[in-house]
Amino acid sequence: MRILFVHPNYHSGGAEIAGSWPPAWVAYLSGSLKRAGFDDIHFVDAMTNHLDDDALRSEIARIQPDVVGVTSITPSIYAAERILEIAKEEAPDAVGVLGGVHATFMYKQVLSEAPWIDVIVRGEGEEIVVELMRAIDEGRWPKDQKKIKGIAFRADNQIVATQAAATVKDLDGIDPDWGILEWDKYIYVPLNTRVAIPNLARGCPFTCSFCSQWKFWRDYRVRDPLKVVDEIERLVTDHNVGFFILADEEPTINRKKFVQFCEELIARGLPDKVKWGINTRVTDIMRDKELLPLYRKAGLVHVSLGTEAAAQLKLDQFNKETKVNDNKEAIRLLREADIFVEAQFIVGLDNETEETLEETYRMAWDWQPDLANWAMYTPWPFTPLFQEIRDQVEIFDFSKYNFVTPIMKPAEMTRGELLNGVMKNYRRFYMQKALFHYPWRGTGFRRRYLLGCLKAFLKAGFARTFYDLGKAGYWGPQSKDKVHFDFDETRTLAEAQLADWESAADRASRAAERREALKVQGKERAEERKSAAAAAAMACGGGTEQMAENA
Repeated sequence: MRILFVHPNYHSGGAEIAGSWPPAWVAYLSGSLKRAGFDDIHFVDAMTNHLDDDALRSEIARIQPDVVGVTSITPSIYAAERILEIAKEEAPDAVGVLGGVHATFMYKQVLSEAPWIDVIVRGEGEEIVVELMRAIDEGRWPKDQKKIKGIAFRADNQIVATQAAATVKDLDGIDPDWGILEWDKYIYVPLNTRVAIPNLARGCPFTCSFCSQWKFWRDYRVRDPLKVVDEIERLVTDHNVGFFILADEEPTINRKKFVQFCEELIARGLPDKVKWGINTRVTDIMRDKELLPLYRKAGLVHVSLGTEAAAQLKLDQFNKETKVNDNKEAIRLLREADIFVEAQFIVGLDNETEETLEETYRMAWDWQPDLANWAMYTPWPFTPLFQEIRDQVEIFDFSKYNFVTPIMKPAEMTRGELLNGVMKNYRRFYMQKALFHYPWRGTGFRRRYLLGCLKAFLKAGFARTFYDLGKAGYWGPQSKDKVHFDFDETRTLAEAQLADWESAADRASRAAERREALKVQGKERAEERKSAAAAAAMACGGGTEQMAENA
């Protein structure tokens, strides 16, 4: 059976300004399938190779797959749906499969707007995909589709979701097939070297209201650090990778495992060959301040901190469980350990003003991170915060849900004014860094890395790919009133998806009512037991008054 995976051709001016990122999902799924005996697997990276519909059509017609698998994050969902539509035209007998975080939570929306999709994989794909491919290969599809856990599909004009599959418990049994990727295409611009995105753990125990990762992975699991280092060593040796970013939401949660990971990298001499970066929380940096020199010795050179907001009110709204003052201290600790630190700010909520944007800039300059990033709040439609502010969301063109387009319109600003305020912060921060910091502070690797980061910003700026400025028609403050975001306003939420949300909200409400009723009932029963115990004590002579001696 011939399997074709395709990565959607979607671009925005966000993370990709730092380089071309390898689609790790293909390696992980291919590795699991090959171990299960499926070895005729092909991959087309339409994003990195900038393939348009015609080029993709030619590739599908040439390969003639039996299965076409695509993944999608929210902003690339329409591109993913289009791939499977083309596949249905060029290989009509092929089974079209879609996975990824957006399809997992929004399967009713997706199957409503793209009925040509045969099946959606919900959640982690490694084990579900193997079961699905076996059913297809053995001729049991679609007859046995309801027996496969963790999928969704259309049947008898209804959208059906089977029981959720368990999360992958044996992460150490996963062996990604990194050889399926075109490694010369994946370059990290600041160091001009090949880049990989392996992972140490899956899941996150925190429940930030704007994030969906903790919902997608469900439970937190850590791989054997030695096996992760084995994987990284193969990436360095076999594919000449010189930089990697751990894909984990927060790889430092399990300090013992993370320290093991660092010590093993050092023991094998890998920090001389490969440098790396992570995303993590401020609280972990505060906790591990004595360990930061060890982390740096292990090759950790870049930490992106989820500072998120300069105002405590926003941190509380995001359920970040951190304090503003902690952000400044964590940045200081990282810089003292010679680890480059990037501060992340989320802007663009309903209460954003010119004053609050200015506050984030002043905070960023006061804290002095090496890099700063202002991301537009993107209301992922499957997060708790979205459900709270749903009535304020006007735009449902998911292709613009990319952290650089202002989906939300602040009450006191236009979207163009919001974009201009963010660009003003970028201009001031990086202009001062470029003139007074990057060229003069530090020598050797530090200087080279920071100048490489500046090069990445300038390259994206001149090409006008940064923050999608070219597409939006932004040329500076004078154009803030002429900016066009070209939202597709015909995009709406599907009735099936809305009904699903309402049903979920009703279930949650009923569950809350039941919990409250049980709590009240428990208190009442406790009082009853207390009264009964007091009565029993009285009956046994346990009262406060002594009986008369002659009674």
